[in-house]
Amino acid sequence: MIVAGNNEPSNSNMLADAFIEGMRPHPNLTIEKRKLKDLKIDHFHLGHYEDNAVDEPDFRMLKDLILKADGIVIATPMWNFSVPAHLKNLIDRMGAFGLNKETRSRGTLKKKPFFVIYTGGASTVAWKGLMRITTSHVIAGIHYFDGSYLGAHFEPKCIPSRGKFGLVVDQRPQSIALVKKKGAAFARAVQRFVDTGKIPLKRVIVRKIMKLGEAIVEKF
Repeated sequence: MIVAGNNEPSNSNMLADAFIEGMRPHPNLTIEKRKLKDLKIDHFHLGHYEDNAVDEPDFRMLKDLILKADGIVIATPMWNFSVPAHLKNLIDRMGAFGLNKETRSRGTLKKKPFFVIYTGGASTVAWKGLMRITTSHVIAGIHYFDGSYLGAHFEPKCIPSRGKFGLVVDQRPQSIALVKKKGAAFARAVQRFVDTGKIPLKRVIVRKIMKLGEAIVEKF
């Protein structure tokens, strides 16, 4: 579980904890949660792709957890129509191990399942009409690294009032219950992937469409 929220208390972090609570009853489960705001990760530059690059301790720790994990969950707020800069930076840095060394154009995560939790100040209508597009680079990055995007949860209107920011999801028992339910479903999907190497059929189709798009782009 990677949490990209900057605030304390954090709507993203509370929903991350609810998702984790939903996963916990699943047998043989170990969960590691890390908050990006607590980590020192350098900004991406091409030197990170060099064979002799020396990773800073926090990035090396996060890299090891991502590679060892059977599934990854990202919980993030949305600021100015996208995710915080430190999450985008992490996605950029992941290219050093999430892409092949020869061409940096082939993913290496071997269909590892991902789920994304978004919190935003806007309505669900704004999410469906605009912000799902402006944050699409997160999902595209997951697919590019050969991860499997299994779904998302968007929590709307995460502000106490217009122009005011703060914790609100603690007053939304239905949202907490829904996120717990999605956590349980994700745990089951990850277990199925571990046991069989299979992901839900709908996501198989999405992966094939993304791969076809990548192939077409490469030709041009």
